[in-house]
Amino acid sequence: MNLALFDLDNTLISGDSDFEWAQFLIGKGVLDREVHEAKNVEFYEQYKAGTLDIHAFLDFQLAPLSRHSRAELEAWHLQFITTRIRPLIGAASRELVAKHARRGDLLAIVTATNSFVTGPIAREFGIPHLIATIPAQENGRFTGQPRGLPSFREGKIARVEAWLESLGLWLGGFEQSWFYSDSHNDLPLLEKVTHPVAVDADATLTQIATQRGWPRISLRD
Repeated sequence: MNLALFDLDNTLISGDSDFEWAQFLIGKGVLDREVHEAKNVEFYEQYKAGTLDIHAFLDFQLAPLSRHSRAELEAWHLQFITTRIRPLIGAASRELVAKHARRGDLLAIVTATNSFVTGPIAREFGIPHLIATIPAQENGRFTGQPRGLPSFREGKIARVEAWLESLGLWLGGFEQSWFYSDSHNDLPLLEKVTHPVAVDADATLTQIATQRGWPRISLRD
């Protein structure tokens, strides 16, 4: 058995689920457009530049979850998947996941985006394991705070290693391991696998992948 890890945003989907979720809530009038749209764009630009303060971002991203019931959030998320996410999933992404599944590889999405937003997206792909930032809950209601280590930059390595350890496995025990990502923020984990793959990569990752001879692919239809 080999290991295939996938970043989600701008990798398996042709957009950013964090950004899209906030824009979706703005469109429904749940969040104030003037305040939240500007902040949403600001955090997204910081992420692309590699300057994102993950804890400040999570304070912004997770707060709306704490203001609404789970039933309301789940209903909104169903609309979100239908209207915002499925149009961002191309045939090439589905086939890449299916190829690894047919080989019998162990599959996981590894994303900084929180598990409430990304869990249904992982299920849409048929990927059984999700390593994501965890939004804390109390009695089934979100608190607005993260639980444990965010799955971001070096945190992705720690979270992947802890997940594999829980399965009685370790990263170095796989003969072959893949990680697919678009972002230079994912360099720490890309450097840990035997097959790092740059997918529709940003300028920094494109340059690094070219210098190191890493494969560069596109999943855009």
